[in-house]
Amino acid sequence: MLLFVKYRFTLFGCAAILFWSCLTALSRNVTEQLGPVGGAACLYTVSAIFLLLVMGPPKLKGLSASYVLVGGGLFVVYEIFLTLALGMANDRLQAMEMAVINYLWPAFTVLFAVLTSPKKTSWLVYPSIILAFFGVAWSISGDDGLTISKIVANVATNPATYAMAFFGAIIWAIYCNLTKRLANGQNAITLFFSATAIVLWTLYGLSDEAGMTFSLGAGVDLLLAGLVMGSGYALWNIAIIGGNMMLLATMSYFTPILSTFLSSLILGVSLSSTFWQGVVMVTVGSLVCYWVTKDKSIKA
Repeated sequence: MLLFVKYRFTLFGCAAILFWSCLTALSRNVTEQLGPVGGAACLYTVSAIFLLLVMGPPKLKGLSASYVLVGGGLFVVYEIFLTLALGMANDRLQAMEMAVINYLWPAFTVLFAVLTSPKKTSWLVYPSIILAFFGVAWSISGDDGLTISKIVANVATNPATYAMAFFGAIIWAIYCNLTKRLANGQNAITLFFSATAIVLWTLYGLSDEAGMTFSLGAGVDLLLAGLVMGSGYALWNIAIIGGNMMLLATMSYFTPILSTFLSSLILGVSLSSTFWQGVVMVTVGSLVCYWVTKDKSIKA
């Protein structure tokens, strides 16, 4: 018990990483039953309500306009791109490919930070970024070997989802770099989740997606996914107060491997060795990027 009290913030962060690793599979489960747009709208509604209950309503007076408009806009677009990419994938295996593409965001984050910073950085950054990109290409190329024609053929089966996953990773990287300057210690995650839900409901109303049919199974999956999503953000918000952020940041870079493992179990997808090799490349590339650019003044 004493150990839990001592390390509770770090443990909360570990739980957040675990919850986030389950989201690919849980989100896909919901959208399969309720539709890509309608299911996503329901999912973010449940998450927003949970965050409102746990963290309380956002204090709008203390939020800067630039943070709300720019940061919030980027957050909403990213979340919509990611959840629609997962929901609109042709099958569960392709949904997992969308998740791997999404995990390019750490490499993009480091790349943008390096390009916009006057400070010198290690030369290892660039081969690490290339390794992460190569890992994605390797994952989606299949077992027939890595060729441009094979990748193009795979993307051509559903170009919208691949585009949303790829540009979503870029958008999240921009969000991560900008919010450090714009937020100034503020946290508007509840407001951003609520805005995401509102935009998704608007898109659902404008779409020709069939009406949603709720069942007990769909309701349970929706509630579980919403609570897991909301809990992940809520626990991380607590973890950053007093957790070992060096440890948690390092662990978070292993999320692609953990997410792939849990998703394959939950969705019942058998993954090839090629897919796993690509996931490991993305993870290693992102982790090296982090270690060679991290703030050396941060104590572990």
